Amino acid sequence: MTKYLISFPSEAMVLTEDELPIVSAEAHAVIEEAKAAGVYIFGGGIDEQVDPVLVSGDGSVSTEIYPGSRLKGGFTVLELPTREEALEWARKIAVACRCSQEVREFMYDPAS
Repeated sequence: MTKYLISFPSEAMVLTEDELPIVSAEAHAVIEEAKAAGVYIFGGGIDEQVDPVLVSGDGSVSTEIYPGSRLKGGFTVLELPTREEALEWARKIAVACRCSQEVREFMYDPAS
């Protein structure tokens, strides 16, 4: 089976404070559904209050990350038999989160 990254940038989720608890509950319900289906691998939201750093091979740490790098928002990794199923899960997440989702496919790695 293939692993899929389903994600959205934080600026895509535009909610009122009143909507936030509802959306949170609905999003968690979709995650619980994925867990019950046995397809959930990992997910979460990037903590945007903590700045990313770049670590070099010599161990040095820099706050200057790769140009264009912008990993933020929320993501879910699911392992599914088909791309069509990944698109269906992305649809469910989009409904719950009230924003469109990006779908990316991980390349196969026999060691993982």
